[in-house]
Amino acid sequence: MGSRLRWRLPARAALPPERRLGKDAVVSLLIHSCFQFGASMSGLFLNLYLWRLTESLTVNGLYNIISFGITPAAFALGGWLAKRKDRMVAYRLGIVMIAIFYLLVVIAQENVAEFFVLFALLNGISSGFYWVGYLVLQYDVSTEANRIRYLAFNMICFNSAGLAGPALAGFIIRRSEGLQGYIVIFALAFLMFVIAAAVSFRIPFKPDRHRTYYLKLMGLLMGKNRRWLLALYGFLVFGLFQGVMLFLPNILLFRTVGREDWVGYLGVFFSALTVATGYVISRSAQKEQVHKYLLLSSSGVTIGASLLLIDVSLWSVVGFMMLFSIFNPLAVNTLTSYYYRLIGTLPLKGNLRVESVIMRELFLNAGRVISIGILLLAAGGLQPAVMAGVLVAMAGLQFLLLLLVRRDEPAPAHGEG
Repeated sequence: MGSRLRWRLPARAALPPERRLGKDAVVSLLIHSCFQFGASMSGLFLNLYLWRLTESLTVNGLYNIISFGITPAAFALGGWLAKRKDRMVAYRLGIVMIAIFYLLVVIAQENVAEFFVLFALLNGISSGFYWVGYLVLQYDVSTEANRIRYLAFNMICFNSAGLAGPALAGFIIRRSEGLQGYIVIFALAFLMFVIAAAVSFRIPFKPDRHRTYYLKLMGLLMGKNRRWLLALYGFLVFGLFQGVMLFLPNILLFRTVGREDWVGYLGVFFSALTVATGYVISRSAQKEQVHKYLLLSSSGVTIGASLLLIDVSLWSVVGFMMLFSIFNPLAVNTLTSYYYRLIGTLPLKGNLRVESVIMRELFLNAGRVISIGILLLAAGGLQPAVMAGVLVAMAGLQFLLLLLVRRDEPAPAHGEG
């Protein structure tokens, strides 16, 4: 009887072997998830913590300018370590330094505002080490065949880990006296970074056969490779928008809702939208549709930012953040995947990957610093209309990406893996 009543489930198309993720790729996603869980609790509320202590856009802006400004130098030093030793050396050192950073925040507590310059420098240096290691690791654990899929899963893991973090942080802050809740979440973040550092030892060293550090030759390469130079300019333009987006929305949300827990809960909602976008990208994105994706992304974030020109209130800020959460991941994934394909076409067949991610970060952070500087000069008095105008201008500039990313695909990459 049972044999005659077997249910036949529709066969799912098997994933081609070349598109499957390897063990190191899966472990890297686990590490980054632990890292992001800690970062989503601490990073989201660190700027709010400074805001609550000072109520100064200038302090927040200068903190981010110093942090982003020092990061490229840390990238260069971390790149030297990655090239001469291994990318995991820089990666683990970055995680450990970030853990130490939040331990010092816990110790300093309200004195963070007094020493915000030193904390900004430490944050920028530790972030530089972490990201140079992770960006090189992303290249190493993925291939041309599965890179879009890997980056989409990375986005899903990154934002899934960010779902619980802001909600938990907001809940703790709301139920704590004064600013003590902030100290609790910074301590929890410290613990998550320690776990991430421990898990990172599951990825073995992969010594680079080419240990020569070619960073000083990047200027010459930019003069010879126009496609790569335009891609770097693309990251500068992208950084113009990203700079103000890394701290201004949380301040706007807090000013409109007046409660840290609601900032956290809304952060969960926005992260859920980004996870959904990442899932769609992982299932349907094609590398040939670069310009289509950039046009969609630029249009979505510009329309969203334009809502703030009508009124800077809860509905407009939430509407803007919803559109940003849906469309911005498309630009991140598209630009990163395109740039990794370019790395494989540079001289030495992918062995300039360390130097390439350093140059990417240099241009990206230059854009961030420029946009935050413009925001401080234009809206130092916290005029909502001026802040909205700066956001719309930076969002509109994203259409320049259509000119900076070439339509014709780069030649097939060599020596990846």
